[in-house]
Amino acid sequence: MTTLLTYNMGIQAFDERDYKTAIERFSAVLEEDPRNLNVREYLARAHYHRASLRPAEAEARTILEQDPTNEFVTLLLVRSLERQNRADEAVGLRRRLAALTGDDSHLTPQSL
Repeated sequence: MTTLLTYNMGIQAFDERDYKTAIERFSAVLEEDPRNLNVREYLARAHYHRASLRPAEAEARTILEQDPTNEFVTLLLVRSLERQNRADEAVGLRRRLAALTGDDSHLTPQSL
């Protein structure tokens, strides 16, 4: 199966909320193209939606190493940490998110 076809099938599975299949497809694409941040973001989101919070966190951190100003992935990491009862670790990321967006509502968990 070609990488593009696998990617498209991953997006279709994600859109259908079949996150298990989406994770399998996106993981296969990343084996061929590990630097593809778009695929990695979909993978992080799929893990998050399955409540696989540690893998979602790991993917988000990998993305942010290469793209530290990615607002969406920063929020995904914040939410992943908070859902793991690690709000103290999320505080600094909330500050970064508020600075990136100019929106102070990100400083409190109520903005979720």
